[in-house]
Amino acid sequence: MAQRHRQDLIFEKVQQAGFVTIDELVECFQVTPQTIRRDLNQLAKDNRIQRHHGGASAESSTQNLAYQTRKIMTLEAKEKIAAELVKMIPNGASLFINIGTTTETIARALLNHRDLRVVTNNLHVASILSPKEDFTVIIASGEVRSRDGGIVGEATRDFINQFQMDFGIIGISGIHSDGTLLDYDYREVRVAQAIITNSRQVLLAADHTKFGRNAMVRLGNITQADHLFTDQRPPNGICKLLAENQVELHIV
Repeated sequence: MAQRHRQDLIFEKVQQAGFVTIDELVECFQVTPQTIRRDLNQLAKDNRIQRHHGGASAESSTQNLAYQTRKIMTLEAKEKIAAELVKMIPNGASLFINIGTTTETIARALLNHRDLRVVTNNLHVASILSPKEDFTVIIASGEVRSRDGGIVGEATRDFINQFQMDFGIIGISGIHSDGTLLDYDYREVRVAQAIITNSRQVLLAADHTKFGRNAMVRLGNITQADHLFTDQRPPNGICKLLAENQVELHIV
């Protein structure tokens, strides 16, 4: 069995059971404990499970990882996604950019563009883009989360609803197997929903670790995007959903 396929099956077992031991996985897959430990370590590195002595558990659905951890995690994949996504943005376009370390990477990749009009609820995105004299950067009003510079709340959603933009660039914490987009903060989710509603095209950016990742708040469905940018082929069920709903898949 190929390593990637075995790791995907291990991930599914962890999600179903909540916690599995190394011995259980050895018996199930008929491989050595060392092989299972390597698989679990890789899955933990990819932020798909939580590693424990003697086994692994499903990742928390109630609390995201620390901002500084997320900022460096899968950075190479995020940079490749960003480089491909910004090719779709013409000079002179208007766009929303929401909260997340992936969207911050995309903001850096936009610095070679000209004459962009950007509305964002992400202070880090505003900081990255504001030095460009030919950019107009508008920061949404609302409550600033100290942990990551995200701006959230009813005032933020109302602010976003004043605009109709060419593109909405969205990052996400998790994608369920049925295509449900998941996040941790319902206030952030309501702002992201407003961005989707008020964008002519929705560009969703998600590296491979987001597929199957748990979070407790439903944002919407992957079928609401016009384009999905990712670094590995998504699970077959997701690919089928994308094809059925004319969502263009970009694998970088």
